[in-house]
Amino acid sequence: MIFFDVQVSELHEIANKVLKKFPEERIFVFDAVMGAGKTSFITKFCNILGVDNQVASPTFAIINAYMSKFGNEIYHFDFYRLNKIEDAFEIGFYEYLESGNYCFIEWPNLIYPYLPNKYVKIKILQKNSADLRDIEVNLNFS
Repeated sequence: MIFFDVQVSELHEIANKVLKKFPEERIFVFDAVMGAGKTSFITKFCNILGVDNQVASPTFAIINAYMSKFGNEIYHFDFYRLNKIEDAFEIGFYEYLESGNYCFIEWPNLIYPYLPNKYVKIKILQKNSADLRDIEVNLNFS
């Protein structure tokens, strides 16, 4: 699925479409440059899944866990500051992925080889206008 010329105000609607298209998937990987809207998009996913508290990028903590109003934990990773893959293993990265809970991952470059065989990849491409972006969503198999 590809969405063209997306404005920030449309992210909620697109997140809803993505969740409906991939109802069985729990691992979502966000590939985009700094400032493209990864955290804003993940916030919309979390809101749809029942997270009422504020969603923030876990740049320094590496992971934030949110509890939905339905009693489900949702994990939000930001691997921007990750220097080596061992740092991901130390926080129990595999255990989170295997938990069956939603995992939203920003800055995945270092961990791609360690992801499960199947995950949803969301690529956000910033357009010339700061307000517009194209969003490409694919189910990846490795």
